[in-house]
Amino acid sequence: MYHGKMVSVILPTYREKNSIRGVIEEFFATGFVDEVLVVHHSAEPGTEEEVKKTKARIIHGPKQHFGYSAQTGMLAARGDYIIICEPDATYTARDLEKLLVFGKDLPVVFGTRTSRFTILSGAAMGYWRKWANVLEAKVIEVLFNTTTLSDVGCNYRLLRREAVERVKSQWREGGAIFTLEMMLLVVREGIPFVEIPVTYRPRVGESTGTAHWYQLVKWAFLFLFFIFGSWFRWLKKKSV
Repeated sequence: MYHGKMVSVILPTYREKNSIRGVIEEFFATGFVDEVLVVHHSAEPGTEEEVKKTKARIIHGPKQHFGYSAQTGMLAARGDYIIICEPDATYTARDLEKLLVFGKDLPVVFGTRTSRFTILSGAAMGYWRKWANVLEAKVIEVLFNTTTLSDVGCNYRLLRREAVERVKSQWREGGAIFTLEMMLLVVREGIPFVEIPVTYRPRVGESTGTAHWYQLVKWAFLFLFFIFGSWFRWLKKKSV
């Protein structure tokens, strides 16, 4: 509980068998978390056994991919505050209270990994990845004339229940781009939000989506294409 409100943490999982138990225990140790929901679909063998050693609840998603799992978790969560995070140990539960503090006043709190003082040595946030995220975030900021943004790919964020209820009917993406879609829906709907720096640590295991430079280039172009597409649809809707 946080100031009398229930806190749920959503952990979509795929290849995090070696880190997920520690991440779950770290969240419960904060004293704020009422439930941790691990969304499981075709996860690495042994993952479920690790989760069962904790107080977390396992639910099964309809399809593999981060977006589908995040959506399943948010719809199943009982909390007033819903936290989405990755169970690969890149983020720390110590930052949870920061999100909750801002969440008292604002319906959405996005994390950002672009502060040089919160990126730990060995974290997968090199020069080009950092500035690609900043560029894409600034494109959103300018096109939609919205609040300051610096990171479109951070999967550590808080949404109050009313924010989820407001945008869930507009979810279209189920893959990795859902992180960006959720941000754009919040911006387009005019839902108040803030972005705060969160600690970014080295990942336990290798990422399947951004392990190589050409994957980063691919995602950079996909994100920009998606941002401009969303902007054109927003303009069209406003003109009607």
